[in-house]
Amino acid sequence: MKKISILVACFNEVENVKPLSESIKNVFQKQLPSYDYEIVFIDNYSTDGTRDLLEEMCKNDAHIKTIFNAKNFGHIRSPYYGLLQTSGDCTISLCADFQDPPELIPQFVKEWENGYKIVIGVKTNSEENKFMYAIRSAYYKLIKKISDVDQIEHFTGFGLYDKSFIEVLRELDDPMPYMRGIVAELGPERKEIPYEQPKRKAGKTKNNFYTLYDMAMLGITSYSKVILRLATIIGFIFSAASFVIAIIYLILKLVNWDNFAAGTAPILIGLFLIGSLLMFFIGFLGEYILNINTRVMKRPLVVEEKRINFDGAEERNKK
Repeated sequence: MKKISILVACFNEVENVKPLSESIKNVFQKQLPSYDYEIVFIDNYSTDGTRDLLEEMCKNDAHIKTIFNAKNFGHIRSPYYGLLQTSGDCTISLCADFQDPPELIPQFVKEWENGYKIVIGVKTNSEENKFMYAIRSAYYKLIKKISDVDQIEHFTGFGLYDKSFIEVLRELDDPMPYMRGIVAELGPERKEIPYEQPKRKAGKTKNNFYTLYDMAMLGITSYSKVILRLATIIGFIFSAASFVIAIIYLILKLVNWDNFAAGTAPILIGLFLIGSLLMFFIGFLGEYILNINTRVMKRPLVVEEKRINFDGAEERNKK
């Protein structure tokens, strides 16, 4: 009997984890009865009672397994680490807030059985804030244009991954993985399933400006050289223009052209313009250096506090 792993990353989702597990179990009982399954929750140091509830759920159902992180390791590292701890023939990753619909699980499995090693959900629309959806759309188009890899628009990580691809992820040893880019760059032929993203069922979103900015910068600095190349080109253009203007200024001074009166305003405007451009590109350079620094330090993705309902064979997957 084939085994399917469901990986659910959560942080302060006390209102959602139990209904989600029931929904997933219902899908397997009614639509996928010929498959064994496990539901692996990885909790990113919740403080709202989610941990107590998960412990209770694990006691009542051996299909439910939980990893408790020792600290909050962020929305990028924790879900990725959770993928590496699954033991199924394939793993389906989804969020705890019901915005990744469990109803798509049978469709993912069907395409997997048809031979696709990766089956992903791609949003065609969303019931979330329209402004945020527009911002996300603009970002996806930007990263797709400037990336060295053909990025996937409106893909959040929601999807099915064959165990062969999970092994590829284990071999990467990447302390700051950009899952969307990894799937686009290293994944085999994939099947894309369109869906409309619903609103979260309960609770409040944990995303804010910092988390969204963090994800955006990780994508750009991991998969694009365009910003650095643009800095080089613009720097060259401004240097050449400054040299030409300096020569013209010198000539006009030497010939003592009566109508020439430069003043300080053009110089100040030029200094502010060049200074602002320098600050912009130095900031981006800092993002690239931060990305490199994180990878060079080789810190672990996650430090576990404990895990529940894992057997000895699954412990060996721990990295």
